[in-house]
This record gives sequence, C-alpha cells and structure tokens, in this order.
Amino acid sequence: MVLAIRNMVCDRCKRVVREELEKLGLTVSRVELGEATIDVLPTTITLGDVRQLLQTNGFDLIDDKKQSLVEHIKLLLINEIQYLKAERLPIENYSTFLERKLGYEYAYLSGLFSASEGQTLEKYTIALKIEKVKEWLRYNELTLSEISWRLGYSSVQHLSNQFRQLMSQTPSQFRKAAQVERRNLDAL
Repeated sequence: MVLAIRNMVCDRCKRVVREELEKLGLTVSRVELGEATIDVLPTTITLGDVRQLLQTNGFDLIDDKKQSLVEHIKLLLINEIQYLKAERLPIENYSTFLERKLGYEYAYLSGLFSASEGQTLEKYTIALKIEKVKEWLRYNELTLSEISWRLGYSSVQHLSNQFRQLMSQTPSQFRKAAQVERRNLDAL
C-alpha cells in the first residue's frame, strides 16, 4: 500500500516518516519524497491513526489524486532546484519539464497548482530559486554569475531583479548583511 504524504521535502523527512510509521507498528518497505510504501495496514491501525501521527510531525496524508499531483509537482521542482538533480534537459524550461515528467499539459498543471496552493507555479519556482540563492549567498562560496548560471537564469541582472522583488534588497546587500532569512521549503 502506497501512502501519499504532503510536506516531505528532504532526506530528514524521509527518515522521520519511516521511524514514525515503524513505531506505529507498520512494516515500511520504501520511503521516497512524498510517499511511503507499507506492506499492509493491520486491522488494529486505521488511516486516521496514520494521519494523526503524520500531522504531529508536520506531514499529512493526501487523499485525492489532484492533491497528490500538486505534491508531485512540488517535489519535482524541489529536487530540480534545491538538490540540483538535473533531470530537466538543458533545452527544457520548467513548464516543458513538468509536462514531460507528469504527462499533463502545463496549463492544467498550472491551474491545478494555483487553485490548491494560492500562488502560481511560476511564483513558487521563483521562490525556490531565491531560497537556493540565499543559501549560496550565505555561505559565500559562489559568485553571483556562478549562481545565476547554475540556476538557469538568462543573466545576473534577471536573477538580481527577481531577488530584489522578493527580498526588497539586492543579492549583494543580502550577502553583506549575512542574513539568515531562509524559509522551510514546505512553507513556500
């Protein structure tokens, strides 16, 4: 049985979900971002029990297919932008990438995402990129040109404009101030 789980965004999330499900007495065969596979749900444990356990740890069960698709969109973008998985082909933009990976037209995915999350897919993607920029600026390991290139921006100016719109300061100002204003990915 596959459980679709909301708010799993990192390896630590996978570990916590596995540990908590096993504490509940479930046999967990696989945990990936956004889902866990259990052998069978014992009659003594209900999905309500599982939901309550997950909710106490900041996660939740996803019951419908549309919400599951929205979570899949988020996980694909997080993997691509935050963890630099490079599943997106060099010639693909994010809309084409999502269409290829999910098998739906971008217009449908975008509408579904906006209705569910209260923001557009484009704004979500930009927010993920800016969080990655903040991480790299904070650690001062890369130049702005390198950051721009790694995240697929057309120019440093484009990156700077988006950063300024979201953060009300330039990347250089952010770096100099050494701010630690990073947000949890599940809060974007």
